Amino acid sequence: MSGRELWGQAVTDLQLAYEECRSITRREAKNFYYAFLTLPSAQRRAIYVAYAFCRHCDDAVDEVGTTEEKLSALTALQSDLDRTYAGNANSPVYVALADVAGTYDIPQEYFQEVIAGVESDLVKNRYETFEELRRYCYQVASVVGLICLQIFGYKDPIAREHAVDLGLAMQLTNIARDVREDLEIGRIYIPQDELARFGYSEEELWDGVFNEAFVELMRFQTQRARSYFRSGFKLLPYLSYRSRACPAVLGQLYRKVLEHIEEADYDVLSQRVSLSTGEKLRVTAQTWLTNTLPLLPSTRG
Repeated sequence: MSGRELWGQAVTDLQLAYEECRSITRREAKNFYYAFLTLPSAQRRAIYVAYAFCRHCDDAVDEVGTTEEKLSALTALQSDLDRTYAGNANSPVYVALADVAGTYDIPQEYFQEVIAGVESDLVKNRYETFEELRRYCYQVASVVGLICLQIFGYKDPIAREHAVDLGLAMQLTNIARDVREDLEIGRIYIPQDELARFGYSEEELWDGVFNEAFVELMRFQTQRARSYFRSGFKLLPYLSYRSRACPAVLGQLYRKVLEHIEEADYDVLSQRVSLSTGEKLRVTAQTWLTNTLPLLPSTRG
């Protein structure tokens, strides 16, 4: 095969790799996919790759098997990542990932943190303090925001702090919403010392006891998430108007879930709080429209 033919094959392989990542995102990402559509094409294509990698990590431990087998799958995934950054990508997702990482200068450690976060769910099901929980939230959410930030582009380093906080806010919202579902698989993400502080026991949680102590505990959780949203949304003025709508839409969708939790008087034990399709569309449209005009950076609260 001639050099021209080899180059042509490489281009074709890369195009197919990107298309594979887009297909994975469209199939699995649901709400995220439509938020991604607000991005310019090159950035959108890169975000699909980042999502596909995260999905790849989740799939590695979602298959039936022992904890040891799942940990082994993550070790293999880490090896694939190492080979990718060494220039030896061996599957479509990693071929595309190599191109995106090089184009947008994404550190390998960001992707390694994602793997570590997935591993945490295999080996840890309780968190003693918020600092422990914050570390987990950083790994599974904030670092994804940092990956996206590299793709969006930014000039002021403070943008990274706000991207981290937006990820924390979204993950804390997930945790508040999914208390019952997480318990069903043996996981409690609310810090143990906060359960004790508000006088609500793990036994009561298992029994689904909804009382004033639980309300106050969950009010505290949502107020903390709100404080991270306040910081997280300060990211937007540091992004170009073409990139801004994507994190704005995602953040507003999650903040709306938080509002519904509060409106339900924090009862996440007898119901799953969620947004209707119509509400998602309204929030998406309104947020997109209000975030496509140029803004000036601001550090005001």
